[in-house]
Amino acid sequence: MSGEPPSTKRASWRRWLTWGVILAVLGGGAFWFMRPQPKDPSAGLELADVQRRTVEARVTATGTLSALVTVQVGSQVSGRIQEILVDYNSPVKKGQVIARIDPQLLQAALERAKANLLSARANVQRARVEAENARRQAERAKTLRAQQFIAQQDLDTAEATAQAAQAQVTSAEASLAQAQAALNEAEVNVRYTTIVSPTDGIVISRSVDVGQTVAASLQTPTLFTIAEDLAKMQVDTSVSESDVGRLKDGMPTTFTVDAWPGQNFEGVIRQIRNAAQTVQNVVTYDAVIDVKNPDMKLKPGMTANVNITTARAENALTVPNAALRYRPPAPPPSAAPGAKEGRPGRPSAAPSTPPPPGSKTVYVLRDGRPTPVPVKAGVTDGSYTEVEGELNEGDRVITGQSAGAPGAAGAQGGGQRPGGGGMGGGMGGGRGRGPF
Repeated sequence: MSGEPPSTKRASWRRWLTWGVILAVLGGGAFWFMRPQPKDPSAGLELADVQRRTVEARVTATGTLSALVTVQVGSQVSGRIQEILVDYNSPVKKGQVIARIDPQLLQAALERAKANLLSARANVQRARVEAENARRQAERAKTLRAQQFIAQQDLDTAEATAQAAQAQVTSAEASLAQAQAALNEAEVNVRYTTIVSPTDGIVISRSVDVGQTVAASLQTPTLFTIAEDLAKMQVDTSVSESDVGRLKDGMPTTFTVDAWPGQNFEGVIRQIRNAAQTVQNVVTYDAVIDVKNPDMKLKPGMTANVNITTARAENALTVPNAALRYRPPAPPPSAAPGAKEGRPGRPSAAPSTPPPPGSKTVYVLRDGRPTPVPVKAGVTDGSYTEVEGELNEGDRVITGQSAGAPGAAGAQGGGQRPGGGGMGGGMGGGRGRGPF
């Protein structure tokens, strides 16, 4: 080595120097990229901004449209349908003839009743003549008895005959009244063969055809169904018992029907009926909604999807409902009192002091740490809730933790915590996902 020329030594030294510089640069770059990175305080947390918006609390229900007054027109008498003068959707007026039943049998009964009435009148006349004759004989017998021409027994017989004849007159007059009543009934039955509309309206249903025989002996058959006025209708909705306490008469409502998608119709609650309806142990109440139908778009029997606004808050400070349900995980059992707090960004345990009565707690990310803030909850629409408290618009509230974050299982109500029993994990899950 000592025998090498100076130029060779300088070249070797430069080569080693070059490799040293390269290794130093590579080492410095590796150190730079592998150095510990500062942890993001919000890592593993699901956050949402506190915003102002309009919140509406609503009750949803389904119902069926129907006319305010629906009349079922039936037949008082039995017989064969002879004529039908109206059809579906026919407008009718009160007293208008809409159908006729063949009156031949009832007309024959009417003629028979008239004949019976004439016979009853003749019987009354005969009974009166016989009674008058018996009265005269009794008077004559009384005169003869006064002159001692007949026995007392003959006088008694004559007077009894006169009284019996008078009773026969009364019986004949009663038969005459019965015959008159039968005649009136037969006349009414004949008039009932003409079916008339009991109200102004429109025919929405026809249940018979010409030639069909209707039998009214057991129950009145329905021939037509007439809606009085389809320009004014009603919706009978089934409201669950958990929501009926939030409804009041006069509340405005909106609803949609499948026949007109995208169009909202308006109505007003007229009555909340007290009669409960129980189907498969589910209790509902009928809320009757008045609806105007001037353009006749709505038809009886349509299904209405009703939205009833029970409360409204405009420009309200709101948080997601998940923020009201969120609770941080409890510290592990090994964490003794006075131990060091967790690293920034990991949720701390819930505060030891409970929130004031009637308030709830949300966790706000402040200075890199979740901070509990008591709030008073107001109107909710199921997704966002109006809140009052030490919150400002733009604050970031915690709504949950990602699955891979430390303590996420406890915060979301997952399985057992280390060192804890299954009871704690189950209770945590109920609080994390249940209704607030």
